[in-house]
Amino acid sequence: MQVDLIEFEKVVNAIVKVPLTSNQFSALVCFAYDIGTSAFKNSTLLKLLNNCQFAEASKQFDRWVKGSNGSTLAGLVRRRKAEKQLFLS
Repeated sequence: MQVDLIEFEKVVNAIVKVPLTSNQFSALVCFAYDIGTSAFKNSTLLKLLNNCQFAEASKQFDRWVKGSNGSTLAGLVRRRKAEKQLFLS
């Protein structure tokens, strides 16, 4: 798992163009790990973040709570809430 995280840390470092706090960085690494690097690279969250719209970017965590069948998953709701709280702390 640590090797996996290093790869996601590299991706976050490469595509985020604004300074981050350590908590923001950690939240984004967890988020990218969960949704995949391609989805993260193409996300509205990243676009807003790179435009220094941190508050608006944080709201995007709430959108990533659907399973493959389109239904809202309680586990993803909890995970995104935790990532968002970490990002904002």
